[in-house]
Amino acid sequence: MITRTSIDKIFEAARVEEVIGEFVQLKKAGSNFKGLSPFSEEKTPSFMVSPVKQIWKDFSSGKGGNVVSFLMEHEHYTYPEALRWLAKKYNIEIEETVPDESEKEMLDLRESMYVVTDYASKYFQRVLFEEEEGRNIGLSYFQERGYREETIKKFNLGYALDSWDAFTTKAEKDGYQIDYLEKTGLTIVKENKKFDRFKGRVIFPIHSMSGRVLGFGGRILDSTLKAAKYLNSPSSEIYDKSKILYGIYYAKQSIAKEDRCYLVEGYTDVISLHQAGVTNVVASSGTALTPEQIRLIKRLTTNITVLFDGDAAGLRAAIRGVDLILEQNMQVKVLAFPDGEDPDSFSKKVSSDELKDYLEKEAKDFIRFKIDVLLPETEKDPMKKAALVRDIIQSIALIPDRIQQEIYVKECAALLDVSEKVLFSNLAQQIVKISKEKLKVNREELPDMQVVTTEQKTLEKIDQLEKYEKEIIRILLLYGNQKTDFINWVEEKGPLGKTYIKKELYENVVAEEIYLNLQEDEIEFTNPFFIKIYNEILTHYTEYDNIDIHLLSQHKDVDISSFTSDILMNEENENLSDWERKNIFVKEKELMIPKLVNDVILNLRRVLIDQKIKKIAETMQSDKSEALPDKNEMMEEVVNYTGLRKLLYEKLNRVV
Repeated sequence: MITRTSIDKIFEAARVEEVIGEFVQLKKAGSNFKGLSPFSEEKTPSFMVSPVKQIWKDFSSGKGGNVVSFLMEHEHYTYPEALRWLAKKYNIEIEETVPDESEKEMLDLRESMYVVTDYASKYFQRVLFEEEEGRNIGLSYFQERGYREETIKKFNLGYALDSWDAFTTKAEKDGYQIDYLEKTGLTIVKENKKFDRFKGRVIFPIHSMSGRVLGFGGRILDSTLKAAKYLNSPSSEIYDKSKILYGIYYAKQSIAKEDRCYLVEGYTDVISLHQAGVTNVVASSGTALTPEQIRLIKRLTTNITVLFDGDAAGLRAAIRGVDLILEQNMQVKVLAFPDGEDPDSFSKKVSSDELKDYLEKEAKDFIRFKIDVLLPETEKDPMKKAALVRDIIQSIALIPDRIQQEIYVKECAALLDVSEKVLFSNLAQQIVKISKEKLKVNREELPDMQVVTTEQKTLEKIDQLEKYEKEIIRILLLYGNQKTDFINWVEEKGPLGKTYIKKELYENVVAEEIYLNLQEDEIEFTNPFFIKIYNEILTHYTEYDNIDIHLLSQHKDVDISSFTSDILMNEENENLSDWERKNIFVKEKELMIPKLVNDVILNLRRVLIDQKIKKIAETMQSDKSEALPDKNEMMEEVVNYTGLRKLLYEKLNRVV
């Protein structure tokens, strides 16, 4: 278990904007930062980061919290793992009160698999540099490809011994269970036999955006063997090749900084371009590009340049991937290398400056690229040319932005010598067709219509109670430490014996005022979460005579830290509204605090009284006995509660 001292050091050092900036492209927005949500698909940024309060809020999905909760949400880390990731980033030494071994036993399936893949990655690296076979075969191969040692180490490249079970035997000897070795795909188990999946191959570890090893790619070196040239880890709980891009961990900062991502096909393309100085590059690892992979890039930039080999197959692959990128509302360019070249080979023939200059100048807009590639095939064939025009219009129709569509149509008309009117007409047809297809899919996904039952209506009434419980917590978090003047209405008799109401002011701390009011009426919260956070707030106040909202936003209980951060960020978002500019003048919040406290307590009492009246009425209705004294008492109780209810409404200035 990580000590409180270490946790405090981590939170002091960690900057939420720096950490989140590694996963999301953030832009300055006043004193805050804004970006596209990494948890949902959106076109307008609603993801907010507050450097002052060290919290974040995603208004599209409702998620929020501190720097640790972001890593837990985004990378599916446990609380300790998120802390360790931050400690590593900020070079903080962690103190622990429990040995690592006992914690290792508590890891769930996913975490155990991560431990195994991390072990395997280090094992393959050690073999590459320290074992004779690794140096003679694996290291020699990488060196022949022109990779420098620092590049090999940077990408954690490795080698698997050409033995049926060398890795598996060593892993089991070191205490790693065969169950997890099999689940990660590192070991193949058939009946009673165990085989190393990557035997005799050079190894390319595949990392998540945060640097965790998800799986591996292995390249065979013996061309005489009848086996696949490249072999990947199978899909597992932690690895899905359609949702990850090779090199994203090493490229993310550069992509965000350059505001552009280069997309290539293979591992070696990524590594060679990195070594040549082009670090904002990732690979689809030879698989067909997927929407999930594109959205991964979109978190960092909306500008993408697809790099492909100069052969015909590479060019057509580029064309197929463009439509998916356009659909995600990204700016896409395509670059084809000279015939016979690929990013790997080309980057080794030119200097770093020449490579960067080539990438900058030769990248073409997707329409011009399509036309350049496909137009020669339509020469002297009107039908083929018409098919090309329709194909390009289909691509343009996928772009969500109408202004971009119009610009592309005009460019297409000029390049293909076709009237704009015809193209716009065809575009409208394509847009209608796409809309109908989406509508059909949405209808198929809709659940069957359901009748609203009485039970659901009852739940709405219960929510009224939760609404005021939540408001009490919100007031405590935002204003709990403030002292302010509260009003007490006291009945007094005048000189002639007439009763009148006298207004008295008294000063009190907001947290104390709320606590005393709840205690006086013996009010207890009903929502389990609000009970938990209310008790946590009370503990803070009684122990330190102060509610430390900063500590609560860093709480190890993710629900508490997330809720606290949510309240803070909502308040921050509300403050950003320029009400005066809109000629809307609001009272200072400090002046409204006594009313906020008064109203929420009175409303909570009102709802509880309504529930008691209803409960008594139901009891009387169900009790068929002739015990009149009991019923009379119940009636008297109802009258008393109704009187209290009327008084509460009067205090709230509401009509019964």
